[in-house]
Amino acid sequence: MSIKSKLNRMKKHIVTEAAAPIIENRKTLEIPNEKIWENANVRPYFLDDDYCLIREVRYKLEECHGKYSFKDFLNVVEKWQGFDGSHPLSAKGLHPSQIFFFDTETTGLGGGAGNMIFLLGYAQFNEKELILKQHLLPSPGNEIPLYYSFLENIDYTTLVTYNGKAFDWPQVKTRHTLIRDHVPKLPSFGHFDLYHAARRMWKDELESVKLSNVEKKILQFHRKGDVPGYLAPMIYFDFVERKDPEGVLKVMSHNELDILSLITLYTHLSLQILGLDHNQTSKEKWLVGKWFDYVGEEKLAVQHYQKVMHSVGEEKNLASYALALHFKKEKAFDEAVVLWNKIFQATKDQPLKIKSLIELAKVYEHYYKDYKKAISYANEAYKSLTENDHNSSEKVLIRIKRLNRKLSK
Repeated sequence: MSIKSKLNRMKKHIVTEAAAPIIENRKTLEIPNEKIWENANVRPYFLDDDYCLIREVRYKLEECHGKYSFKDFLNVVEKWQGFDGSHPLSAKGLHPSQIFFFDTETTGLGGGAGNMIFLLGYAQFNEKELILKQHLLPSPGNEIPLYYSFLENIDYTTLVTYNGKAFDWPQVKTRHTLIRDHVPKLPSFGHFDLYHAARRMWKDELESVKLSNVEKKILQFHRKGDVPGYLAPMIYFDFVERKDPEGVLKVMSHNELDILSLITLYTHLSLQILGLDHNQTSKEKWLVGKWFDYVGEEKLAVQHYQKVMHSVGEEKNLASYALALHFKKEKAFDEAVVLWNKIFQATKDQPLKIKSLIELAKVYEHYYKDYKKAISYANEAYKSLTENDHNSSEKVLIRIKRLNRKLSK
């Protein structure tokens, strides 16, 4: 980069009373297949002697992606404002425009400086519509205009990604480090990573929690004619060599669908967490309760477990066990014993049965001091263990021996 170019860029950061506007985006280069790009709503962004390509799409709030409209997202953000508690996906205190849905396409799945981002895609809401933008790297030497155009007007509080904490954003930070002297700083932000949320909710229901699977099974969105993500690097390198936009435009369409699915998935997860999904299954209610337990929101966890108590099936036993642990913690042992007794008599889940029996043995030993009953529950747990449960068997035997000694005294 020339000294003149660097000085021109520095002028943007010098504020004077009569500062004249600096025109950065002068067209100085020929864009291969520019007409095709224009027809696809893609425009060049010029910076000094380089450029990148930017595509912009706008959606009305009434439009749908899968089972929800974009307006539903605005509604769930409003619902979060009345949420009394904490949760990793809580949008309380946020305006919809502060939430930034982000996804990238890269030249490989590995990390480090050898892996390059060639497409930065994101979407933000305003009061009237959803605006989706994509910044495309026309060739490996054009990263400065790519990141400059991406960062110059960025304004958000929280990033929403799918596995972005582990992959997308570390890649952005790596590439940014290489050119940080020539582009704006990366802003700080909160982060909603929906991949971990999807795993928590549906890992047992789906063969994998790839976004495409979650789309089909959970969000009721089916892609047609989509380019598989694993082909994106090959398509990009072909584009760099031949300059034909056809293939890379399909990759941009794939990226666009990924971003729109983030909006629908966040909407759906929010309704699940807030208890506003009328089609929520008993298992999902139990899993949301476990999630609240995990983040320390015990009161909300109990509320969700109690909802599951009105259901039938194994989820009722799982929720009963979790609820009994809360009763035990609060020293409400009578209530806990009732639940554990019901579980070990009703459940088909052998590990859950054994855990309930052991908890009963503990309570009768340490709280009720009824060693006979404690031994009977411990013996029942021992009989239920399989030959493979060596560690558990030894622990239960130690308990039984200790109880026999207490009883003999």
